[in-house]
Amino acid sequence: MDWFYGFDLGDAESAVARLEKDSRDLPEVLEIREEKSIITAYALLKNGDVLIGEGACYDPDALERKIRFKSKFLTDESVVRDVKSFAGALLGELYLSGDLIKGLENCFYVGCPAGWSNIVREDYRLIFEKLGYPPVKVISESRAALVSACQSKYLQVGYDILSRPVLVVDIGSSTTDFAYIMSGKEVELQTGGEVFLGGGVMDEILLGESIKNSPDAKRIHGIFSESESWRSYCEFAARRVKEQYFSDPDFWQDKLCTKTILIREGMVPARLTLKVDEHVANEMLNQKVERLGNKSFHEVFSESLKEARDAIGGKQPELLFLTGGVSKMKEIRHWCAEVFPEAVIVSSSEPEFSVARGLAYCGKIDEELRLFKEDIDRLISSTVVEKIVADHSEELYRAAIDTLIEPIIRNTAVPVISRWRNGEIEKLNEIDSVLAKEIDAYMHTDEARTLLARPVGNWLKTIAYSLEEHTMPICARHNVPYSALNLNSYLSVNDFDVQVDAKQLLPVEELTWLVDALVSILIGFLCGGSGVALIANGLPGILAGAVLSMLVLLLGKEKMQVWAQNMSIPHPVRKLFPMSMVENRIDKMAMEAKAKMFEKLEEGKNDEITERLVREISQQIESCLTKMAEVVEIPIG
Repeated sequence: MDWFYGFDLGDAESAVARLEKDSRDLPEVLEIREEKSIITAYALLKNGDVLIGEGACYDPDALERKIRFKSKFLTDESVVRDVKSFAGALLGELYLSGDLIKGLENCFYVGCPAGWSNIVREDYRLIFEKLGYPPVKVISESRAALVSACQSKYLQVGYDILSRPVLVVDIGSSTTDFAYIMSGKEVELQTGGEVFLGGGVMDEILLGESIKNSPDAKRIHGIFSESESWRSYCEFAARRVKEQYFSDPDFWQDKLCTKTILIREGMVPARLTLKVDEHVANEMLNQKVERLGNKSFHEVFSESLKEARDAIGGKQPELLFLTGGVSKMKEIRHWCAEVFPEAVIVSSSEPEFSVARGLAYCGKIDEELRLFKEDIDRLISSTVVEKIVADHSEELYRAAIDTLIEPIIRNTAVPVISRWRNGEIEKLNEIDSVLAKEIDAYMHTDEARTLLARPVGNWLKTIAYSLEEHTMPICARHNVPYSALNLNSYLSVNDFDVQVDAKQLLPVEELTWLVDALVSILIGFLCGGSGVALIANGLPGILAGAVLSMLVLLLGKEKMQVWAQNMSIPHPVRKLFPMSMVENRIDKMAMEAKAKMFEKLEEGKNDEITERLVREISQQIESCLTKMAEVVEIPIG
């Protein structure tokens, strides 16, 4: 992409910001008809043209005017036509001014309230697509505002804050939008996008007070009853005066903030003077309004903050980011501090453009992420991970052997011998098959997996260090923090769902050769070279040993071993065999078994099984890398 455009289509005002792909500067807020912040209004003129902005509110050639329609998008189907008319005319203005050039690779990011569902967002996106806009993506205005904050050198917010909870409060003209961001991910709030409270309420109060004091009050009411456009335009003018006053109330403490409007309807214009002083300012904040349920702006805003706090629950925000023109009011900050005393409250120097700039930033970020993920995909599709795992596979085998041998003997061999001693296993030659099943079952237990967790975790750290040689250049190339792809960080950070589970990483099914070898070794220890070591130890073994010696002379050694292993030894004789003898030999057996296992490891393990083991582990590590890449959303810049 060459340019990224952010389109903040608001209910009262709209703005468009533009960012070049290689630019390190702030996104530029474009002027539409010589205004950076353009009134969201359009007029259909007699010649068929569509006029947008302030002129649309009073142009004498208008056959139809519409203003402040965005807030009705979810409740009035006819608003789709209004959005098309305004957005289509704005697109024409951008092409006409040269701020948008055909033939270049451009994309538009359009904002919407956080509470809009994915279905509504897609319907909204299609409107712009059908109008001929370059590729369009619709995202939350609140997320865009936060991205703008994170990219702002003025705020110095950045990657660290995105590992903590953030509440974005976007105060528009018609709605107050809440978005809760945890670890860079937007979390839906019950109040998100549902608080129909905006600065427009105060504008209405100011307008009402001004009309009441106007000598043309009766005539103005008559004009407003016939022209919704003039009413909306005067409300917009009231908004400008209100923002001017509240941006520096100390300056206006002994002055009158005022603006006069000539309502050009009829032969003689009606004069309306908008005035704000301390008394009117207090009325705007605390006057009870019928459409707010006979509550004031102050009351409803504070209640909405408390609802947001209750909806968040446990992890309360550490940063509260304010956006929208109304957020400049010191009263807003004061009310926020009352409900969220532990949060740092910030806003940008131009909060009215935070969303537009943030939308443009999101376009650039998504493009960076696309290229970043392409690099990750190339790494995953290569043989790099498999080679690293294969080079270190013997270390994993040795760690598994060293960790599991003694527990296997204690938890499988001893119980199996006890079962033979109690008569549950009939013959000695049945022990090997029973023992093999018991070892396999034990290897699938949580106990065995938990035992493996530590050595596998340590082994993974070695793998992680080797992987960094390949992941760090990718991170550096796309301005992503190195920790974003550091496998070690995901082995210890509990705040992320994306973790390599060391207990699940080692596929037990691929350790068959270990199980088979271990059975062979344990049978040798338990049954001895003559095949009857179990009954040839202890005091009873003296007599048994004499008998066995005679059998060797009569039958020969091999036949005697077969006969002994297939015979059913009487239960009373078995009871003479002391279990303490086996338990006392566990440490010795474990030590000798490890030595023999390491010998077998040196001799060479089954290549096919090793390949499967490497493939299984590599796939899990690659899957983890993919998930880690998905987590990287905002912290690029």
